[in-house]
Amino acid sequence: MFFWGKKANVTAQLDEKLERIQMNFENNYKDAAQLNLKEFETLFEEFSMAGKLSEKQKDYYERRLGEFQARMQNFTHKDQKPTWV
Repeated sequence: MFFWGKKANVTAQLDEKLERIQMNFENNYKDAAQLNLKEFETLFEEFSMAGKLSEKQKDYYERRLGEFQARMQNFTHKDQKPTWV
């Protein structure tokens, strides 16, 4: 994966991960949504440490990360209740 130093490319990658998380969450693809969330968190930390995000962008993506982490607290197959109970 090559980064050409463009902040637009960085935010596009983060936005794409957020879209995948949202789509998988809405379609009840629990494992994929959890995996995408971990990928987003890793990318966000990497870009933050490298100084590729402005403070405003960091605040925005931190807020989104927190929202998804809260929504997916019990979003796993093992926590799913059977419908016949």
